[in-house]
Amino acid sequence: MKILAFNGSPKREVSDTLHLTRAFLAGMDDFCENRTHLVHVADCHIEFCTGCFSCMRNGGNCIHDDDMRGILEEILASDLLIFSFPLYCYGMPAPLKALIDRTLPLSSLAMHRVDGRYEHEAQADFSHLRYVMISGCGFPSGSNNFEPMEQQFRRMFPNNATVLTVPESPMFSAPEAAPVTRPFLEKVRRAGFEYARDGVISAATRAALSVPMIPEADYVAIANASARG
Repeated sequence: MKILAFNGSPKREVSDTLHLTRAFLAGMDDFCENRTHLVHVADCHIEFCTGCFSCMRNGGNCIHDDDMRGILEEILASDLLIFSFPLYCYGMPAPLKALIDRTLPLSSLAMHRVDGRYEHEAQADFSHLRYVMISGCGFPSGSNNFEPMEQQFRRMFPNNATVLTVPESPMFSAPEAAPVTRPFLEKVRRAGFEYARDGVISAATRAALSVPMIPEADYVAIANASARG
């Protein structure tokens, strides 16, 4: 399988969320051999979409000559897209949002009704693609935090979309937290294995991943002590 993974964190290699993504990819590799290209979006030259819609009128040619031209080609040549990012203001970081906006050349201005809503007709064939969102946040609970981003992701990719969200994610970059983060990352690795094997993450594994690494009150106490210096 050809996997294109977008790391949307401005922290690049030291992203907290990237620990989750690497564990998930390791699990996929446990099941079968994959070719993975990890892209640090913050290192890419991606201009903001101007909303001129030239790309939707002229066969997908954007007015900007930047890295998105090659990224779009690689997207269409891949089997799976993984979007890895920390939660920023209940959404994705700006560099990744710019990339998503610039996928507009894959669609045309023409639209049609699909499952009770309207979608733009495709200018390219991306029906083979599957999509995974992996997101972490610094709060002790995912409840009332990830829901807006998850809904947006499922709107953007209504078919073949899988979502994995994990709170308390700064712990993955804290060496002293290894006694609890390592077992959790093994569960994420199991999720990757199941996804590669079955195309879904089992209910049992999802249930295991929903259990906080440490109690919420303990996490808040540690985080607040660190914030206060």
